[in-house]
Amino acid sequence: MLPRSPGIESETQRVTQYNYRRDQLIKFFADRQTDDYYHRIGEVEIACRMYRGHDLSAFERELRQLLSDPHGDMFWMLPMTLIHFVGKDHLTAELKELMRTGWSSYTPYRGDTENHWLMYYASMYLMSQEFPAGDAHEWFNGRSSSENHREAEEYLNHWFRTVIASGLNEFDSPHYLPFYLAPLSLLYGFSTDQRMVHNARSLLDLLIADFAADTLNGVYVGAHSRIYPEPLLERWRNGSTSFSWLLFGNTDFQPDNINIVLDRIGYRPHGAAVYLALSGYSPDRILHAIATDRSAEFTHRERKRTRTRIRRHLPRRKDVYKTVFMHPWYALGSIDGDLVQPVQQHSWELHWVSTTEDRGHNILFCLHPYWSEDEMATFFPEEPELLADRVLNEKKPTYTSEDKWTGGSPYQRIAQHEDALIVLFDIPAGTTHPHIDAYFSRNLEHVTEDPSGWIVARGGNVFVGYYPLCPYEWIAEQGGDRRLRSSELRNGAVVQVASIDEVESLEAFLNLLRLRVPEFDVSEHIQVRYETLRGRDVQFAYGMDLIVDGDTIARADHPVYDGPFINADEEGRITLSGGGETRELSFDFGEARPEEG
Repeated sequence: MLPRSPGIESETQRVTQYNYRRDQLIKFFADRQTDDYYHRIGEVEIACRMYRGHDLSAFERELRQLLSDPHGDMFWMLPMTLIHFVGKDHLTAELKELMRTGWSSYTPYRGDTENHWLMYYASMYLMSQEFPAGDAHEWFNGRSSSENHREAEEYLNHWFRTVIASGLNEFDSPHYLPFYLAPLSLLYGFSTDQRMVHNARSLLDLLIADFAADTLNGVYVGAHSRIYPEPLLERWRNGSTSFSWLLFGNTDFQPDNINIVLDRIGYRPHGAAVYLALSGYSPDRILHAIATDRSAEFTHRERKRTRTRIRRHLPRRKDVYKTVFMHPWYALGSIDGDLVQPVQQHSWELHWVSTTEDRGHNILFCLHPYWSEDEMATFFPEEPELLADRVLNEKKPTYTSEDKWTGGSPYQRIAQHEDALIVLFDIPAGTTHPHIDAYFSRNLEHVTEDPSGWIVARGGNVFVGYYPLCPYEWIAEQGGDRRLRSSELRNGAVVQVASIDEVESLEAFLNLLRLRVPEFDVSEHIQVRYETLRGRDVQFAYGMDLIVDGDTIARADHPVYDGPFINADEEGRITLSGGGETRELSFDFGEARPEEG
């Protein structure tokens, strides 16, 4: 484990500490040997050894083995591209030729997700740049270098425009963010086209700022489009945490093998930070302030988009409205519900700063453990009857479980205002797993069921109230966690949060909630009315917009970015603010042309 950095007192010290972490990260992977975490030395380790000037004998055997057995599709392409650029002055002519022939003899799959396509096209863009005179027979797809380069550039520019206008569809993913930052790092560090370098740098700044605004002590919090079950409960395990450590030094660097969910040697969620370290990228003071300034509470709102829906549902994409209320001691974050990503969606949570050595299990959330062939058919092109087995075989064994902790539901709607949240469910009879489960962590203290209907508890320096709208039962979980299960089809909960800075004790917190028992109706049209601890009158009905103090908060008015750190205006201009400074991001796509779909 590499520890977090101490506090900074000057800009010079901030830059010095970043460069030190960068060098330590490269050294860590250069010195890495096989163990339970890395059962084979892979491309990341080889690239770091080359960068640090290790003798060829320190990695030649492993590199030859990798070249003799290409696999992993875009997870082969991206790290091989990294090795090519870092290894130009370190490899023999024979090894360079072996690497070059891999691009004609091995046919990688382009993939079926947004991160797959970015890795694929970033790799094709850079490698066709390196071999501009390549004929069609020199590439696995039978196209010339110029054809491959043009297609890759067109896709990348199209994707850049889409992300600027409406965000990622694999948005705010603690696990998959590394697989966006890594290819962008390669484009920034090694493209010879200064326009591409500029755009890649600007998009790196945007995605890093977006990530930084939703972190608390370096940990990604709030709703996530995709996350795996174990790192959901122990958030520090995700690869994004290694980027927090590298960029900002506000958490520890502790790579963890629970994130190696695919048996591909190039699949390195934590090692992906190496790409950024080797690219020459360095965060500015604004980005550092966005990640580390938690001196006051704030609300950060964003608009994202669903994964493309390829059949059964129109439109093909929908906007996703996302909110995070950040407090120095906690974060309450949510999207507006519905099904936006298959399998791994995480729609809302309360995350509090742990005051114990156990850095996990410090969240509260609930979900409907939905799955269906319809969900699979909506997002994947294969035969629907075969898709559930395919998902289970691809390292997502919890998908069909009634006890799973990840997944979205088309029958869930969520509304949030500051430190209060309402979640509603309207589950049709006959739906798979017709119940909702709430996760009550082992780290919640003094859990109390009050006759008023409120369940209150303390987590760290935070008091939480959870008001279930329907009867429930408790189910013991491994490790001391508890599951609150309710089997009514029309269902929901109200969540209220406060910190020790606002309320002096759990007893005082409960007394305040006793005066604020929600009014609700779950008979036909599910609706809730509640007065928050901050005196706001909130009303929310299933399928409707939130009403606060009589004013409708229209989801359609949700901005692309709106908060103290990131803002987007009606013309699409994006500004970053932090540390007393503001700057506007700029992109250069050449001559203006019609917007692409």
